[in-house]
Amino acid sequence: MHFFKGLYEFFKSASIAHAQWDYEVSMSILRNRKKMLWIIIAILPILLVAMAEAGNMLGAKTAYAPAFYSTKIFVVSIAIGLAAGLITGCIGAGGGFIITPALMAAGVKGILAVGTDLFHIFAKAIMGTTVHKKLGNVSVKLAVAFLVGSTGGALIGGFINKGLYDYDPLLSEAFISLIYAALLGFLGFYSLIDFLRSRKGADTGDAHGGTAAAPAVTIKVQAVNIPPMITFDEDYVPGGRKISGVIVAAGGVIVGIMAAIMGVGGGFITFPMFVYIFGVSSMTTVGTDILQIIFTAGFAAITQYAIYGYVFYTLAMGMLLGSLIGIQVGAMTTKVVKGIHIRGFYAISILAGFINRVATLPKKLTELEVVNIPKGVSNGIETSGNVIFWVVVGFFAIWIFSKFFGNMKKLKEGA
Repeated sequence: MHFFKGLYEFFKSASIAHAQWDYEVSMSILRNRKKMLWIIIAILPILLVAMAEAGNMLGAKTAYAPAFYSTKIFVVSIAIGLAAGLITGCIGAGGGFIITPALMAAGVKGILAVGTDLFHIFAKAIMGTTVHKKLGNVSVKLAVAFLVGSTGGALIGGFINKGLYDYDPLLSEAFISLIYAALLGFLGFYSLIDFLRSRKGADTGDAHGGTAAAPAVTIKVQAVNIPPMITFDEDYVPGGRKISGVIVAAGGVIVGIMAAIMGVGGGFITFPMFVYIFGVSSMTTVGTDILQIIFTAGFAAITQYAIYGYVFYTLAMGMLLGSLIGIQVGAMTTKVVKGIHIRGFYAISILAGFINRVATLPKKLTELEVVNIPKGVSNGIETSGNVIFWVVVGFFAIWIFSKFFGNMKKLKEGA
């Protein structure tokens, strides 16, 4: 039980760290008029092409085209980005987890949803990260060892996704849905338990909850003496700390695999891995994580998906535009809503993503001839999962906007 609780705290802190990064890069873009101008310049021709090419299919496998290219799906991508941004900005966690499931729920094939999400993260990292301000906190040795592992992991993850899709697109869909169902289910149920417990106690107003460090694990990891040994944090600890470069690279492999398979960029797990397992200071971790996200997401998006036709650029730009708006509105709304309510919505939104992915499995497994469920039943289950997901996400968005516009005067005074 302690193991699962610790694992939940690890993933929750990972989700919070990724949301914090997402917020920072988004606000960096919003504050820079040149960056916003470049986004507009990039989006305009995409819109024109979308209108001209409506109905055309994308993807390398024409028999199972990953998605239809239309203006409607572009508008849907803005809505998905908006919803993810609202969750990230208001809750401070979880927004990045719903993008790939939401794209799949909108009818985009899994492998294209993963590639598009990766490209969206890469584009946002390039446009919004002020690397020059953080480079002083980067441990070059840690970064190099980690990136060696993460690029290798991205190759493995990309190979798995492409291999499954080439073998059978239905198997690829089922695999990605199963991965997300397992992660979101684990996070969602533990978050719900955490929320119900917090309701019984005093509401501290902490929207994001606590995180648990793991000093015992850190001591054991740093005690492993496998060359080459890397020294880091010399500015914070006399003589610095040491860790095996092999362990750092192994951590990078895990991040790269998860990034390439799930399309989450890997940044969501790097922070807790560095801080709570490797024992790296948060300042060094922030700088190193910036480089990791750019290179891992970029490498995976371009070499594993884009060159094979598995990046939906229209959707990537739409999600970027929507998320920029959503994150700002969500972050401002936290000033006028209770922390206990935010915790509740975190659990509900994650569980909605879980239900959505689980609901697709009966149909996929029947088509794969693993189980035999009547077509009407499996279609009904899938439709119900989609309805539940969009109703929850839509209700959350309406609630946030109602709080935002209803407290506009108070928010202006606070600003």
